[in-house]
Amino acid sequence: MQADPRLELVLLWHMHQPDYRDYGTREFRQPWVYLRAIKDYADMAWHLEHHPGMKAVVNFTPVLLDQLEDYAEQFASGELRDPWLRLLFRDPAKALTPAERTWILQGCLRAEHHRVFESFAAYKGLHDLAVALEKRGPDGLHYLADQYFFDLLTWYQLCWTGETVRRSSETVTRLITKGGLFTLEERRELLKLIAELVSGIIPRFAKLAASGQIELSTTPHHHPLAPLLISLASALEVDPGTMLPEASIYPGGYQRVAQQLESALREHQRRFGAMPAGVWPAEGAVSSVFLDMLARHGCRWAASGSAVLMNSLRRSTGQPPNPAQALYRPYRWAGAADMTIFFRDDRLSDLIGFEYARWNGHDAAANFIAELEAIAAQAPAGEVPLVSVILDGENCWEYYAYNGYYFLSELYRLLESQPRIRTATFGESLQRPDRTPLQSLSAGSWVHGNFSTWIGSPEKNRAWDLLCAAKQSFDLVMASGRLDEAAAGAASRQLAACEASDWFWWLGEYNPAPAVAEFDELYRSDLARLYRTLNLPEPAALAQPLSRGTGHPEAGGAMRRAVAEAQAA
Repeated sequence: MQADPRLELVLLWHMHQPDYRDYGTREFRQPWVYLRAIKDYADMAWHLEHHPGMKAVVNFTPVLLDQLEDYAEQFASGELRDPWLRLLFRDPAKALTPAERTWILQGCLRAEHHRVFESFAAYKGLHDLAVALEKRGPDGLHYLADQYFFDLLTWYQLCWTGETVRRSSETVTRLITKGGLFTLEERRELLKLIAELVSGIIPRFAKLAASGQIELSTTPHHHPLAPLLISLASALEVDPGTMLPEASIYPGGYQRVAQQLESALREHQRRFGAMPAGVWPAEGAVSSVFLDMLARHGCRWAASGSAVLMNSLRRSTGQPPNPAQALYRPYRWAGAADMTIFFRDDRLSDLIGFEYARWNGHDAAANFIAELEAIAAQAPAGEVPLVSVILDGENCWEYYAYNGYYFLSELYRLLESQPRIRTATFGESLQRPDRTPLQSLSAGSWVHGNFSTWIGSPEKNRAWDLLCAAKQSFDLVMASGRLDEAAAGAASRQLAACEASDWFWWLGEYNPAPAVAEFDELYRSDLARLYRTLNLPEPAALAQPLSRGTGHPEAGGAMRRAVAEAQAA
């Protein structure tokens, strides 16, 4: 029997991707959902499955689960709607078009994947050959046979497989060892493995939840930044000098957030057989109005960043709080007796997210345990600190050696063996008797405790103004009754996709210019699709990039055109 703990740790892994589907054609415009599934989601499930004494919270956004189910349906039917997968399945008897060749080159030789090139000599050779031929002029690449592009495409999939997949899959090991000249049969064998991995993600995590090892939580359906949809002025609570969009409000924002929350709760119950106990808000973004909404919908817990807590306590008392005393406890939201809010230890979370990737995995895990022991040692007598570590369960691992395999394996092993550190879930922590009343809440997110990552700069504000204008048009058409039930439902889903926080996050000088341009174009194309669904003309403003001044606006345009041509072919 485990001794009474000196510390409780709740690890929450947040899994999220925006909706990459074109709702008109049902085509996937980006492959990130299935690539993250075969790398990160598969690895994260494996580590939990192999450490049954390790508890955690896993947060899947409904829009990600929608897309995973979409892929599973594609694999079951054989009707692939992702161009990457169709090309992997492609019979070499049908020659690749110039657009397809350009698309494969631009997608599979992304500059940000230079670490992968260095890890596999065969893949690096394909990369170096393309670079050398490009130096000879625009026609140099025309002399490459289709086999080169099929090998490049195959290596791209191989490099996106998770470390646990590589260690367990005979197919991946054999293809990596072969190195090239992959046959159609081998590419289809790899596609079969991808199908098994992607289709297995939801059942694997559902099984972990059914065993009680993990708690599954949710987020409003399309990952909207709820406080800003409810009130753009909430950005002023912490930063009164924030430059707001020209639009004063997002029309009907409260109702839209409520609809996305209700959809998330309904879909969670459909998939997993029970309502979730709690919600991780998109970007950890909270406000008092939003917390009240969560409570009214039966949500028993929510979480945010520590800066939100510090701002809230400073606002309540007028004094700067002591983080060591304030952070490591659950809080009862004054507006609802049954609502508990937990606050993320930003420093510990960021050690995993940004720092430990540079460490030896065993050393990093040991350091994390030492950090927890130091927190326990500084706690007042009789108190059991509750440490909340919350971060994305996807993005950081590509910066770790072996996709974080050694770090996570050692971290989970150590946590299982620590007699005085107990891993728990937020649902279990609701039973703690030491909830502290929180009388006031400052609206903010897990990034700096404010909303500056999503609003306030010229390009982000232009994006909000475009969304607010689209919502006004949406409301007018809906009120007119011109759309039948099916068309109205399609318009509402399209609007929800446009409300995702991701589009505003990507606009900024801190992101790579090609990625900024791609997400800029995806956002504007979603808005354009919304107007077409409403049978309205597309505003001319949607033809102009929002990301002017944050990199060359055409950086992603060539790929988008290549995608369209490849899909048409």
